[in-house]
Amino acid sequence: MPNHRKIVETIPIGPLGIIALESSHTLGNKVNDYLVSWRNARESEHKETIAFNGYLRDKYLINACCPRFGTGEAKGHIKETVRGYDLYLLVDVTNYSLTYTVCGHTNHMSPDDHYQDLKRIIAAAGGKARRITVIMPYLYEGRQHRRNSRESLDCALALQELTNMGVDSIITFDAHDPRVQNAIPLKSLETVQPTYQFIKAILKNVPGIKMDSDHMMVISPDEGGMGRAVYFANVLGLDMGMFYKRRDYTKIVNGRNPIVAHEFLGSNIEGKDILIVDDMISSGESMLDVATELKRRKANRIFLVSSFGLFTGGLAKFDEAFEKGIFYRLLTTNLIYQTPELLTKPYYINVDMSKYIALIIDTINHNNSISRLLNPVERINNILDKYNQVKKK
Repeated sequence: MPNHRKIVETIPIGPLGIIALESSHTLGNKVNDYLVSWRNARESEHKETIAFNGYLRDKYLINACCPRFGTGEAKGHIKETVRGYDLYLLVDVTNYSLTYTVCGHTNHMSPDDHYQDLKRIIAAAGGKARRITVIMPYLYEGRQHRRNSRESLDCALALQELTNMGVDSIITFDAHDPRVQNAIPLKSLETVQPTYQFIKAILKNVPGIKMDSDHMMVISPDEGGMGRAVYFANVLGLDMGMFYKRRDYTKIVNGRNPIVAHEFLGSNIEGKDILIVDDMISSGESMLDVATELKRRKANRIFLVSSFGLFTGGLAKFDEAFEKGIFYRLLTTNLIYQTPELLTKPYYINVDMSKYIALIIDTINHNNSISRLLNPVERINNILDKYNQVKKK
């Protein structure tokens, strides 16, 4: 249980309400369970005062839905009052497992569909909530963060649209490019890194692992993820390297210039465990190509670490690579939809983020700073000490 003393020093900004859209139903239930448990166990002389009215409840989830007509059109419907609530909307725009019917045909929900449903729920609140915070772990259109020639800037437009609808702040995880927050300079966009949770999951699930510069190294699969890899390497006291992608700029295949080769920049990796760190695994080709190159350079165990496991091309290539010994373990979070097949894989480690989200919500509801949550160095050092990991200065 987190340290509650500082949290209850401040009055909640309003009764807490969480709307977990259908795309985030499972994650929302886990977050709710943590909050119910913490608040019922929390001791405070103020809990019975009017300022804490509605503080203790059996659940903080608010019943809402987006039913559809036969044409595929939909509407947002909130079935309980949200007047004066501090409202948190949780949505997974990548959850393709949900379907709806259009004139008798079955459609899988796309990110566009989920984003529209989010706006419908915001509109259904009708401006009655005291404050609205959107928790969108995978940032909608986050990969379209900059313009190359005549292109749309979808992520920037979406952020502006949400804030214009009355959203006070947006919380996302491991944004592809955090600089997209420049689109809404007068509003809050927080991008949270799950670094601590990844380190904890590896230490918990891989007995005997040594996280020091003699036995482990951090690798960025491309130049765009260097900042992420540098942070990992610094908090663990490890060396790092990177690959850069040589592309054929004379061709466009599936909307992008095809990769010709992955070139490595870094020191000797022979015999070391490797953390390949990235924000997302889409098809997985780049990640597996990098792992193959590292194995060719005689790396030891390879850990594929990514916040979002999209697996747009399925898991067959990962099964094959695992059988060949190309990688040792694959870690992604439960921030987005996980297939039942993925959860049964012998090489998969599920990184649960529900407790972290609950702590963020609890802290913000009390109008406290989440700065310490956004910079987890202290917690990382504590977990390293717990598992007797010696970090070199």
